[in-house]
Amino acid sequence: MYSSCRISLEKKFTYQLSVIIVNYNVKFFIDQCLDSVKKAMKNIELEVIIVDNNSIDGSLEMIQDKYSEFQLIANKDNVGFSKANNQGIKISKGEYVLLLNPDTIVEEDTFKKVIVFMDTHPNAGGLGIRMIDGKGNFLPESKRGLPTPMVAFYKIFGISAVFPKSKKFGQYHLGHLSEYETNEVDILSGAFMLMRKEVLDKVGLLDEDFFMYGEDIDLSYRIQKGGFKNYYFADSKIIHYKGESTKKSSVNYVFVFYNAMVIFAKKHFSGKNANLFSFLIKIAIYLRAFLALSVRFVKKMTLPAIDGFYIITGLYALTNYWRLQSIDFPEELIIYSIPTYGIIWLLSNFFNGSYDTPYRLSKFFKGVFWGTIIILIAYAILPKPWRFSRLFIFIGAGWVLIYYLFSRLFLHVAIGKKFNLKFEDQKHFGIISSEKEFDRIRSFILQTNGKVGSIKQLSIECSEEEITQLDEIIFSSASIPYAKIISSIEALKKHKLDFKIAPKNADYIIGSNSIDTAGDLYVLNLNNLVSPENKRKKRLFDYCFSLLLIICSPLMIFWFSNKGAFFINMWKILIGKKSFIGFSEETTNKDVRLPKIKQGILSPIDSVSIKTSEIQEKLNLLYARDYSMRKDFSILLKAWRKLDL
Repeated sequence: MYSSCRISLEKKFTYQLSVIIVNYNVKFFIDQCLDSVKKAMKNIELEVIIVDNNSIDGSLEMIQDKYSEFQLIANKDNVGFSKANNQGIKISKGEYVLLLNPDTIVEEDTFKKVIVFMDTHPNAGGLGIRMIDGKGNFLPESKRGLPTPMVAFYKIFGISAVFPKSKKFGQYHLGHLSEYETNEVDILSGAFMLMRKEVLDKVGLLDEDFFMYGEDIDLSYRIQKGGFKNYYFADSKIIHYKGESTKKSSVNYVFVFYNAMVIFAKKHFSGKNANLFSFLIKIAIYLRAFLALSVRFVKKMTLPAIDGFYIITGLYALTNYWRLQSIDFPEELIIYSIPTYGIIWLLSNFFNGSYDTPYRLSKFFKGVFWGTIIILIAYAILPKPWRFSRLFIFIGAGWVLIYYLFSRLFLHVAIGKKFNLKFEDQKHFGIISSEKEFDRIRSFILQTNGKVGSIKQLSIECSEEEITQLDEIIFSSASIPYAKIISSIEALKKHKLDFKIAPKNADYIIGSNSIDTAGDLYVLNLNNLVSPENKRKKRLFDYCFSLLLIICSPLMIFWFSNKGAFFINMWKILIGKKSFIGFSEETTNKDVRLPKIKQGILSPIDSVSIKTSEIQEKLNLLYARDYSMRKDFSILLKAWRKLDL
């Protein structure tokens, strides 16, 4: 009976599978995604429909040039995830419809495996797949339960996190089910959501009231209500760079996601349950937003607070030793100066990147040195009654340096993990590729990285000894199948390495550095500008010089024709709305290689007299790659008269 039904389906549908991908300003991600899709199309009757939501990053031109065989719908506005997918579904001609995110990579046999599973399970209406992030970690949103009020309550108030494997409390992510076993589930992830076209004809398409988030939950629930089953499929896997778990600390994500849950509750639950759910969600929104900010603050400030306590306590101990040597300090100096010195050394280390992971001992030397210079400068301009021994300052600096070195060595040995020390600034790369691709990727690394320690060619079966000596592994997708790349990343995740993928003949590499930056795009190593250390330095530069220019404005204001614009610009820089130096908005939109930074009053092109588009492009790339406070000062010095524009 099933075989005859199968024959009729083959006559009704033109393709076995319709893959629908919605794109919005992710040019390089969708390029890699489509490359993996092409490799997974073999021996499958398949169509690919790309819906672009008015991208301005060159996506359309790239897709038309490299993937002209695929259907492309170019929207003039960003119509949202649901509506864009519905556009693709309505023109699709496949027996099955797959909604696939552009920041994913599929294995070569993924489509074949999921089609076989659906063919042999006629009761299956939808299917999700096992997903990992760019570091090889399993994404729990791969399998989820229905977010009833009680399930939502357990998740919102952290009970599910305490008992993740509990069948009762861990229902949201179905923690009691193994990630390695195929099981029936309630909710599928919109990142990879496979459905029968006939089921969609029966239960309807995505609800367009959901602009982003929640639409996959709603459609999964309607598939079940329509009499079909949803499955989590564990026999294949994909990489999903921007999984929900990578965004959970974002306050904006908390508001958008939980508001989507309110829409779902009002639509599907009874009045009483919907009101209860909405009430819980409203509490959760503010609670989770507060917790997200609090956790972020505590994570950043706990170690500096501990350091500050020990540094200042040690400095007070030194003053007591001085007193034993019959050297008296004025009491008011001890009360105010000692904490001030400690805070200056602490802040100097903070701004010099001593608290950025991985920790580097060289940065503590640098932080203590500049902190000491600042203290000595302040010491020199103080009135004589407020000065005391310069020797104490130098001995204090020695204590601070000794504390930092021994405390970090202790944390490195006793705890390890995030406290692991990096004893050199050089980075060691491993490339898994063919000989030809190795030479190309090696040349690319040498051109775009300033501190390369070693670059080794590895085989896909590289040894543990080879791995432990590396900081980063780059896979060539031209040489290695995506299935092997994905499996290798998952197998090597315990080594806490960075993983990147270099597509054939491309001038970019995609990878994922951490849970906070999963899904980052690395193009020509331009992320130097937005490293934590340089972001702090850039903000410090903006704050200090905007404050200085406001103070000096009575002397400078006559040089500016638009005096009101000058004061508005300085105020916006002071409060962090703008920066002194940035890229023009037009440049940033056109050149997606450039990292996202605040809009600048000036740009690198303002420091030169010849202003062609080619020179502007090169100056922007150099500024992003080789940023320093000195560059900002140089541009400001040459173009300060344009601060009123």
